[in-house]
Parts: sequence; C-alpha cells; structure tokens
Amino acid sequence: MLNRVVLVGRLTRDPELRYTPNGVAVANFTLAVNRTFSNKQGEREADFINCVVWQKPAENVANYLKKGSLAGVDGRIQTRSYDNNEGRRVFVTEVVAESVQFLEPRGGGNTNQGQGNDYFGSPGPTGNDSGRQQNNNQNRSSGGFNDDPFANDGKPIDISDDDLPF
Repeated sequence: MLNRVVLVGRLTRDPELRYTPNGVAVANFTLAVNRTFSNKQGEREADFINCVVWQKPAENVANYLKKGSLAGVDGRIQTRSYDNNEGRRVFVTEVVAESVQFLEPRGGGNTNQGQGNDYFGSPGPTGNDSGRQQNNNQNRSSGGFNDDPFANDGKPIDISDDDLPF
C-alpha cells in the first residue's frame, strides 16, 4: 500500500498553532495548489488543500510561514470524523505533513531561490544548520578553507603502504 502526497503551493492564511492538553504543538494551514491546466475561460484554477503538522515542525511552520508563503509539503492523506456541536458526523480529509519545505527566504526576496529550508531538524545543507552550511560554503569559496583537504601542492604525499586500506 502507498499513501504519499507531495504538494507545492501558497498558504491561503496564516498557520493556526494550537497545543493539545498534553502540550503537543499542532498547526493547521491550507495550501492553494495551482492546477496544470486552464478552464474553458482560459483561467488557471487552484485546489485548496488542508494540511496539519505536529510537534516542533508545527511551531516552526507557525513562526516562519504566513499567508502567501510558498511551501512544499511531503506527507500522507488522512481521513477522520467527529461529531460536531449539533450532533452531526463531520468527515475531514487532510494532508498530514511529515516534511514542510520553506521555499522562499524569510524576507520574501529571491536570495535563496531554488534552495528549500527544511525546518524539521534534518541534518545537512537544507536543515536547521543551513545558515552555518552556507557560511562554510562562502568561506571555502573565499579561501577560508582549502577546497581539497588532500591537496599536496605538487609535493609527494608522505604516507606508507601500511596506512592504505587496500
């Protein structure tokens, strides 16, 4: 079985952050995702997809995204139901986000165009240390670090055959 959803769209409103009685953060937001085709009038339509994200990522989404922000969501579709105040059964279909990518820089400029920022604590250049990684890359390009740690400046490498793994 497979239940996988990948979306890229813009938030239709600011994320709504709440906490469960146990103190677990949960954020709800809606993504407007453009369709790939036009209607009979030549206009592009969009689908409005409800998303939910939990725990620390929910807090990050609430802190860093706002209405109009471009975001990528990777997750799964979930259906649930509950009885509303009138006693009617309400069915809800939503995307439970496992990963949310912030696809625009925080200020709204295009300085990081094409580079997503994953605020789920993933290590690496798209994780929370992306600023540190970017600074390291700048230092390398400006001569702050040697690009090749094994560069020998044309001199013979001083290593014995016993140190080689093969």
